[in-house]
This record gives sequence, C-alpha cells and structure tokens, in this order.
Amino acid sequence: MKKLTIVLIILVFIVFASCKKQQEQVHETSTKYTCPMHSQIVQDKPGTCPICGMDLVRIDATGVDNGSVMLNESQIRLGNITTTLTRFQDIGSTTALNGKLTINEDETEVISSRVKGRIEKLYFKEIGQRIKQGEPLYKIYSEELLTLQQEYLLALQQYETLGQQERRYERFVKASEKKLRLFGLSENQIKKLAAQKSGESSVTFTAPATGVISRIDALEGQYVEEGSSLYRIEKLDRLWIEAELYSNETHLAYPGDSIKIRITGFENEPVNSKVTFISPEFRGGTQIMMLRAMVPNPEHRFLPGMHALVMLVDTEKKVITLPTDAVIRDAKGDHVWVRGNDGAFTPRRVLTGVDNADNVEIRYGLDENENVVITGAYLLYSELVLKKGGDPMADHRH
Repeated sequence: MKKLTIVLIILVFIVFASCKKQQEQVHETSTKYTCPMHSQIVQDKPGTCPICGMDLVRIDATGVDNGSVMLNESQIRLGNITTTLTRFQDIGSTTALNGKLTINEDETEVISSRVKGRIEKLYFKEIGQRIKQGEPLYKIYSEELLTLQQEYLLALQQYETLGQQERRYERFVKASEKKLRLFGLSENQIKKLAAQKSGESSVTFTAPATGVISRIDALEGQYVEEGSSLYRIEKLDRLWIEAELYSNETHLAYPGDSIKIRITGFENEPVNSKVTFISPEFRGGTQIMMLRAMVPNPEHRFLPGMHALVMLVDTEKKVITLPTDAVIRDAKGDHVWVRGNDGAFTPRRVLTGVDNADNVEIRYGLDENENVVITGAYLLYSELVLKKGGDPMADHRH
C-alpha cells in the first residue's frame, strides 16, 4: 500500500511537469516580434527589422486582433504623438458668422483747409499711401496767413521794445500766437517765424495723425475756400469687424458679449473682442442684421477688407472635451486612441456632442483621467490599417 502511494505521487509530479512544459511552449509560440514601422515583418524571436534595421517589439498573439499598436519612445517622438488626461471643462455650441474688417469711422481724420488760398503742392497724391503724424501733407499760398504772420511779428517787436514798461504787449503776442495756432500752424513753425523775423507767403501743413490716405479732394494749383476738404486719413490702430447676423441667430449676441475673431491668414492667432453694436433693423430686402466689434491693431498687421469668422458661443456646460484633431471621424463613427498602462495604443469608439472651433464634447466612451492621444492620432490609425487592412475599426462597436 505504501509503495502504491509513492508511485501515485511520482506520477502526479510527472503529469504536472509535463503540463507546465506544454504551457511554456504554448506561451513561447504565442509570443511574436514585429517591426513597428513594417508590420509585415513578424518573427518568433527578438531581432532587428531586415528593412529598416529597427529593433523588433514584442506583440501578443491577440495584439493585432484587438487593434492595439505598440511603439517605442523614439517612434513616439518622431511621430509627434502626444497625450493628455481627460478632464471636465467648459464647452459651448459655437456659431460662425462671416465678417469683414472695415475702417473705424470713429477715428477718421478729415483734413480741410483752414484758410482761403491756392494749393501749391500736394506731398501725397495717391490713395492708399501710408502717412505718419507730422509728415508734410500740403503747401498752400494764402494772403490771409501772410497777414496773420505779419501781425504776430509786429506784436512780438512791440513786446521786445516796450514789454518791460507795458505788460499789455505780452498779451498782444499771446493773442497773435493763439490765432496762428487756430489757423493750423505748429509750435515749431511759430518758433521759426519768430527767429526769422519774416513771414512766408506759402505755408506747409503737416499730417495730424498716422494712417492711410483714403481720399484726396484737391489738386495742385487749385484755389480752395476756407473749410474745403483736402484729404481723408483712416487710422488703423483699431479697426471694426462687421458680421452678418441672420434673424434666427439674433439671440446669440448682445452688445457687451465676448466673441472670438479668426482673421483669414491669421487663423492661429484668434483675437478676443466684445460686441459693440448690433443694428436695430434688417438690411433692406433681407433678413440680415449687422453685428460690429472692435479689433485692436497696434502693429497694423490687419488691413480693411480682410475676411474673418466671428465665433459666437451659445450655452456653456462642464463636459469631457478633447481637441478637435484628437477625434478620428469615418463613415461608421468617431473614435480616439487611448494609451494603456502597458504603453499600448488602442482605438476606442466614442460618441461626440457639441463642438466648436477648438474642442469637441465626448458624451460616451471616455472617463475622466484617461490618457488620450491628442496629436498624431492619424499616424496611429494608418499604422493600424497597415496591420489589419480594410476597416480597422470594423470589430469595435460602442
């Protein structure tokens, strides 16, 4: 009996060892190695890719079937693949309005003649030319200005001769100087007049502001009356943007609301602004109202006539959001790539909701603090297509 027991124990150990050896053999046969860049290369042992020379990475027998992709750190850097942890943040439905930059009419300078005379020279003769404050603008011959200069010089001479005895001569000088200023002479021109002790029949007037010349209403040699329009200068420091607002969109914007402006050519530099004006009536024969906002332009990079999109945000709520480029969209739905704790990238179906120009709401499919790919998702998608062929998401249903 004792011998029989010993024999049974020995047989159990032999069977157990045989089973363990078989499991190890199965495990060895289920472990494969492949090239991350050339998925057609599959080997049973580690090595290098015969095509590109990269180290082979281990995959499970089911690694391809479940849609996961393994990449090493070098490939992740080369592919510019970055991830972020999902979190709740604000998002709102966004309406994009077509708009166009226009001149800010509140900051337009109309240059008119202060005196009657003849235009002897126009220093700027083309519309669209840029002009800086203080640059010569036009020269005019005026007998009235010459008379005022002589009055000033006479008052100045009397003050220098009799000013110590009679204080009233000082008042005469200040009154004459003030009159010259009112007729457009600058402080430097008055100082030059006092130093030269002689008047000039032709006086040069300078630009009162920096901007762009949008209109020229005079010609050289033309006689003009006092108050005649000569130039129109548009300032570019602050422009207007005017956008079309349809009748069913009027509830989306009110004066004082914050908006985001994406100007053509500068889409990556959105401008934050506020609605300053909404037309109280529709344009004639249409159902369109005009919305206006201010666009800061201190460096004069934006020009009137540029097209832009005005982004209006409706309601806001706290949801899980991702950058728009993180979501892969195809005919069968949307999916994202999630990186697991083992480093593998796995596609996952999601249900999207409200989106705007930057972010998209994820209604179902993701939880908070999951590691999701936000750049390089299409590279992973292409890699999976190479490995599986056809539709790599065919077996993935939400």
